[in-house]
Amino acid sequence: MSPEFDVCIRGDGVVGRSLALLLARQRLRVALCAFAPGATAEPPKALDVRAYALNHASRKLLESLRVWPGEVTPVGAMQVWGDEGGRIDFRAPPGQQELAWLVEAEALQETLGQALRFAPEVHRLDRTDDVPAKLTVICEGRSSSSRKQLGVNWQARPYAQTALAARLLSDEPHGGVARQWFCGPDILALLPTGGPQGRELALVWSVPISRGQELLKLGRADFTRSVQDAVPADLAPLSLQSEVMAWPLQWAQADRWVGPGWALAGDAAHTVHPLAGQGLNLGLADAQALTQVLAERAYWRDPGDLRLLRRYERQRKADVLAMGLLTDGLQGLFSHTDARWQALRNWGMNAVGGTPLIKSWLMRQAMG
Repeated sequence: MSPEFDVCIRGDGVVGRSLALLLARQRLRVALCAFAPGATAEPPKALDVRAYALNHASRKLLESLRVWPGEVTPVGAMQVWGDEGGRIDFRAPPGQQELAWLVEAEALQETLGQALRFAPEVHRLDRTDDVPAKLTVICEGRSSSSRKQLGVNWQARPYAQTALAARLLSDEPHGGVARQWFCGPDILALLPTGGPQGRELALVWSVPISRGQELLKLGRADFTRSVQDAVPADLAPLSLQSEVMAWPLQWAQADRWVGPGWALAGDAAHTVHPLAGQGLNLGLADAQALTQVLAERAYWRDPGDLRLLRRYERQRKADVLAMGLLTDGLQGLFSHTDARWQALRNWGMNAVGGTPLIKSWLMRQAMG
């Protein structure tokens, strides 16, 4: 008896919903399931103050699905500072106005949800157990219980850091400029949101675990003061506009991304440090690559054919590893407090900033 579905997607997040819409265009029968028992979305939706930094490749994919949100904030420039005078400024290359776009997490989820209502090939199910399908794709996030049930080894190396996220309001318009400071072990980013002329900022602050615990105990005024103390004094006054979210950081990757009849995608397959803002871009690239592999398969191959799925694994593992090594290297470099390391890393930042070819390569990688 033929399975009821061609593909079952476990995980109803951005990557899972995008993959479902991509596969529906191939007229595949898709089951889109909620998170399996024991798996949790990270961070919890009820406290979600995240804004995704999406690159050109991600925008092109979402626009092809007609799910690009109506309200986004273009990033025209990014300024990155070291802790001892190092600095790199990035601007969009000639012919382009944006380096990236900031998209509200909940707005993107809602836009995808609306699109799914008009995709008859996609059936949304509450249950996740025993859904008959030729291929099961796990998109449950890094806490995936389905991945564990498959016997996949989750190779994780925790950072001694906590990520804090919140929304701030500046007294001055942000001008579409993203700013990031590497201050010893701390990495603090203020990302423009609220539209091109907005004053809202998304805070992403990576701090040592003990420091994170202290910051979470502060009241709104004291937390705002701590943020203000961590950035240059000439930055416009800020005020906290939301609750503060926190989650532990790690660099992790599954040792196997595929097996007979199953595949991993998004954070269920890999996580990287958020300092480059590439987490969701990597997950969407997974969805696109898997879709392409399935579209190019011979007519007689099932979607769950292992040889087919290994093409997807080979294609994506190399790209994800490269980004993981880059973010891990930067995090490790700036975690050293020795003065010699400080001098070396800030010299390196200035050298990269003064070398157009290297700077251009870095921008191309980030822009997708």
